[in-house]
Amino acid sequence: MNRRPSHQKRRQKLLLSLLTATAVVACATSPLGRNQLKLYSDSDLDEMGVTAFAQTAKETPVTTNGQATTYVNCVANAITREVGGVWEVKVFESKDVNAFALPGGKIGVYTGLLQVAKGQDQLAAVIGHEVAHVIAGHSNERVSQQQVTGLGLNVAQLIVGGGAGGGALMSALGAGAQYGVLLPFSRAHESEADLLGLDYMAKAGFDPRQAVQLWQNMAQAGGQKPPEFASSHPSDDTRIRQIAARLPQDLPVYQSAQAAGKKPKCG
Repeated sequence: MNRRPSHQKRRQKLLLSLLTATAVVACATSPLGRNQLKLYSDSDLDEMGVTAFAQTAKETPVTTNGQATTYVNCVANAITREVGGVWEVKVFESKDVNAFALPGGKIGVYTGLLQVAKGQDQLAAVIGHEVAHVIAGHSNERVSQQQVTGLGLNVAQLIVGGGAGGGALMSALGAGAQYGVLLPFSRAHESEADLLGLDYMAKAGFDPRQAVQLWQNMAQAGGQKPPEFASSHPSDDTRIRQIAARLPQDLPVYQSAQAAGKKPKCG
């Protein structure tokens, strides 16, 4: 005599089916040919980006240094002309050595970065990198991956239950998701953005060789860092090696851009 499935088993089957369907329906491909998982529409991500940018502008003062603003806008505009779209650029007064770009066409640069990114070519490497995150849909991937990972852990919790050893197993699964999926996933994004950003800056007429010097500067400016396996970013040495390996492809692009009259003079 067959028993009807319990409520728990039905829920397990539903969640497993949802995980499978999500992975199948949301498949996409990045500009460099990497498989992607995207659950959200571009309009959803644009709305998130615009909201986050407005919040940053509330929390961090925009610089009153007109020279810095003109300089950053000059570099950013040269990069964004190569990718298209309408972009808003703000320079924030902060010692943070950082920059970001968000869906919805938003770019933020902290004044602290200008002390480390020496000259327009190095700044172009940073802005090209950040714009690449948006063009490649990395924000969508990150949000989607976190959602699916959370759903997967819920499935595991149902299967493991609350028995002896269940809590320890769930902790191990959580650590496995963090180090085995989410952090490497982010490192893949960073490496991809490095290479795409190098392409963009070369097309805009900025010297891609300066990207290597930028990351050497970053390595000198940085403090103690976690091991690469536990970090959301590749090590500085890894980044430099990957960028150097792509230079033979991008140097001719840069030379062609210069020959075509793309010679940014941002100061």
